[in-house]
Amino acid sequence: MPKLSVIVPVYNERSTIDQVIALIQAVPVEKEIILIDDGSKDGTREILERYAFGAPGVQVIFHDENKGKGSAVRTGIRVATGDAIIIQDADLEYDPRDYRPLLEAMEGGKANVIYGSRFIHKTKVTAFWHRFVNYFLTGLANYLYSAKLTDMETCYKLFRTEILKGMEIVSQSFEIEVELTAKVLKKGERIFEVPISYKGRSYHEGKKIGWRDGVKALWALLRYRFGP
Repeated sequence: MPKLSVIVPVYNERSTIDQVIALIQAVPVEKEIILIDDGSKDGTREILERYAFGAPGVQVIFHDENKGKGSAVRTGIRVATGDAIIIQDADLEYDPRDYRPLLEAMEGGKANVIYGSRFIHKTKVTAFWHRFVNYFLTGLANYLYSAKLTDMETCYKLFRTEILKGMEIVSQSFEIEVELTAKVLKKGERIFEVPISYKGRSYHEGKKIGWRDGVKALWALLRYRFGP
């Protein structure tokens, strides 16, 4: 099984970050954990400083200001040394125990890009608005890029490292989900999906994606389809 680079963009997640790191560390695969603090102001930065020294297999990078998820992911890709890369949000919506089925699909030759789908079994795991937006954007992506995805906006995207290292990525914020999908499909790579678990949280609990991010994603789908 390939060595896994786990890129964790972090912004104001002091209540969950320790638990997320522990869950990642418990996954029985060879891995490195790359934590990118994206200018947190709630005490998360001070928690991550404990991992910056003396935590084996953990690398911590601090952004001086909040630049967005896309910027944090780009930073992680630049320093990743594993054979495969996966993105892990710093909340508790996604379960790192799902890494193994994604890696097994990759090692089994299904594809060089594996997505963890929250909707492959039609389960209602998100609020209606988020589910509607995701279905719409995923459907449009399938139409524009001749794909058959069920969950374009999933956090769990597993790539062979050379694919991301050889890709120019420019997104600063959440539209990186669209950019990665669009550019992978335009390169002719097949995306294979496997089901994953998911426990969505509300805005009250700290969810950061809003309707403006949906508009940005829509624009990005069109821009990357008809532009570079």
